[in-house]
Amino acid sequence: MVAPLTGGSGPDGAGTRDGSRPRPVAAAVDPAAVGATDRTRVRRLPDLAVHDRSVLHAVLDAGRVAHLAIADGDQPYALPVAYARDGERVLVHGSTGSRLFRHLAAGAPACLTVTLLDGLVLARSAFESSMNYRCAMVLGRLAVLDGAEKLAALARLSEHLLPGRWAEIRPPSAKELAATLVLALPLDECSVKVSAGPPDDPEDDLDRPVWAGVVPVVEAYGIPQPDPRLRHDLPPPEW
Repeated sequence: MVAPLTGGSGPDGAGTRDGSRPRPVAAAVDPAAVGATDRTRVRRLPDLAVHDRSVLHAVLDAGRVAHLAIADGDQPYALPVAYARDGERVLVHGSTGSRLFRHLAAGAPACLTVTLLDGLVLARSAFESSMNYRCAMVLGRLAVLDGAEKLAALARLSEHLLPGRWAEIRPPSAKELAATLVLALPLDECSVKVSAGPPDDPEDDLDRPVWAGVVPVVEAYGIPQPDPRLRHDLPPPEW
């Protein structure tokens, strides 16, 4: 997992709240860069925007669950989905019986987001208290994958979520493959925000007798719990 960004200025100008946050500049953004379109330009706290594509990749590689938003008529929905980055696209999968996945497969526009919480920022006031985070947003239409490309995508998803398992487990059957939609969302229109560092309390709050700082939030694996029906004496995965 990619280490959280803490302290100082983040990559490619990612902001912090310690007073040293770089200010936005008027220089033109490369049209191929992250956050370059009008729909993905960060307007709220633009100094937290990151235009480096390697940071986009790092955020997506560190996460496991995304939220995939789609509008069905007048009703928006946000689906929690497992995902994996595969080069310059994000892979997701779902049931062919899912109405919303069928809409996505038919080319409905979508928005995928991934958020990584790195810490709780405890300030001396409620207003200045916040979070350290890394987040990515991807806009676009998803393409359906079939045949060998579909199976390769499922292997990529498995390896991202369950490293090393694809070589050990039973591969999908023809019936299971037929019941599964695998979709790819290109990383053509994206934005990334990174917030890191201590609270940015105003000077007149600094004398208040209130503890201030950052409480890190870390994701970790627990102790593996074997299936009660496990029929072989096998070691758990070493993750």
